[in-house]
Amino acid sequence: MPSTAPSEPLVPAEPVVSAEPVVSAGPVVSAGPVVSAGPVVSAGPVVSAEPVVSVEPQSNAAPAGGGRAPQNPLRHSVVEDVLGILTGTLVVSLGLFLLKSTAAVTGGTAGLALLVSYAAPVPFGVLFFAINLPFFVLALWKKGLNFTLRTVVAVALVSLLSEVHPNALQLSELNPVYAVITGNALAGVGLLILFRHKASLGGFNILALIIQDRFGWRAGYTQMALDVVIILAAFAVAPPLTVAMSAAGAVLLNLILALNHRPGRYVGA
Repeated sequence: MPSTAPSEPLVPAEPVVSAEPVVSAGPVVSAGPVVSAGPVVSAGPVVSAEPVVSVEPQSNAAPAGGGRAPQNPLRHSVVEDVLGILTGTLVVSLGLFLLKSTAAVTGGTAGLALLVSYAAPVPFGVLFFAINLPFFVLALWKKGLNFTLRTVVAVALVSLLSEVHPNALQLSELNPVYAVITGNALAGVGLLILFRHKASLGGFNILALIIQDRFGWRAGYTQMALDVVIILAAFAVAPPLTVAMSAAGAVLLNLILALNHRPGRYVGA
């Protein structure tokens, strides 16, 4: 049975050493160490002249009636997730609009959709969503329903916004170097926002995240390798100079991911 005190503070004269959780309705005050094989749970402060050692985190809120432990205060709220996904998709779609405006390409399913849109009279948004359909199944299998639903919403939003930007922004002249650099940088920042709200843009993003979770390889480097195939395929529909700029832009995008998205670094997800 756990070490408990019904309503009074736990003030032992000797060190507290327990093989069970230490649970108190009042403060835990000890002149010696508090050592427990379970969590140290108290409705008041845990005060000790020596270290408090527990194999599980201590809590200052005792669960009432067997209720669940309090949630991680660093976790994003529903409102934060919604705003994060809206922001991420807006930034990504703007970057893809800049790339498409100069007939440039990038990696991943977005790059594949751009390539096909240059060769076939099908809107980019339709192609982007259709290409990602098989990867939704992969996400559901490997990443769970919550991640998959967020990713489907993100892909749908990018597909819709890709039709909004051409009507809202009329660009008479756009420097292709600027478009490639800025477009890929925006896409990279937008993907970071989506990753940190447990979403992605399907395709290689899902595969890269699965490989990162399984083997610890950074998602950016994995996606960079996969993007090489897409960039090489661009020679079939784009001039060599455009392909070269697109390759440099794809490297920039994936470096942004590799340098800013590392396993365990971000604690707010």
